[in-house]
Amino acid sequence: MTTRRSFLQKAGLAGAAAFISPSIITSALAHSPKVSKIGIGLFTLREQLTADVKATIEHVAKIGYNQVETYYGYPGKYEVKGFWGLEARDFNALLKANNLTSPSGHYNVTEFLSTGDDKVLKSHIEVATSVGQKYFVIPALPTDIRTNGTFDDYKKMAARFNTVAELCKKSGLKLAYHNHNFEFKDQGKGITGYEILLSETDTKLVGFELDIFWAVNAGLNPVDMFKKNPGRYKMFHVKDMDKQDKAIFTEVGSGRIDFKSIFAASKTAGLDYIFTEQDLITKEPFESITESYNYVKNQLI
Repeated sequence: MTTRRSFLQKAGLAGAAAFISPSIITSALAHSPKVSKIGIGLFTLREQLTADVKATIEHVAKIGYNQVETYYGYPGKYEVKGFWGLEARDFNALLKANNLTSPSGHYNVTEFLSTGDDKVLKSHIEVATSVGQKYFVIPALPTDIRTNGTFDDYKKMAARFNTVAELCKKSGLKLAYHNHNFEFKDQGKGITGYEILLSETDTKLVGFELDIFWAVNAGLNPVDMFKKNPGRYKMFHVKDMDKQDKAIFTEVGSGRIDFKSIFAASKTAGLDYIFTEQDLITKEPFESITESYNYVKNQLI
């Protein structure tokens, strides 16, 4: 007599699949990240962009990237006119010609965060809207707070984030903050600077771009962060950490970070966009970003 059990055994995996509950399949799919496009943080290619912006953007597109995240208004050796010598209109045309978009940009707003003077801030918001970006990202806190920030300093920064977010909203933008590792220092009251920024900012207006490398470098588990503050992590910087030295950057998939578990939990993060990034590269740059792209495309989304 053929029992249901023996039938399934004989039918093999293909037949058994027909008996799998649709709810199980749905549950598995629900844990897939909703992002389907792969972006790159252009800070990764800062030297190449300065040398030849057009050739660099063309190469990024040929690799397969769909989106780019810009950086603008940085001081020092990375400071250039416009978008690496291009006005916003021409940069937009370059992206369009290569089937790329720029949903996010990093902008230097140190002056506003330090003094409250919003002149430069407002000009940068205009730039972000002119290239069709959706997210306006604060890339870091002022140097004095990075090194010696106090509990009250972080509360002050959070209040100013809320102000920036209101200005962004008026221009159709959303605000996000990009972390390093210094924000995770305990401020003496059992709470870190990062936790102050999370708790003191408007959840409807202020999102966070999680730099996975720096969070792991500080000893945190991103999956636990999603559980504690669901929906706050709108973007990821996807960059890996050397297996032997946690201070060294490496191509995505070649290091110690468990990206698969992080991406599996990303539905609760609130994720909209992902950008590969590598602060320092030790191999040929385009080979490096191709390796990271392939891992994200084939293993994570």
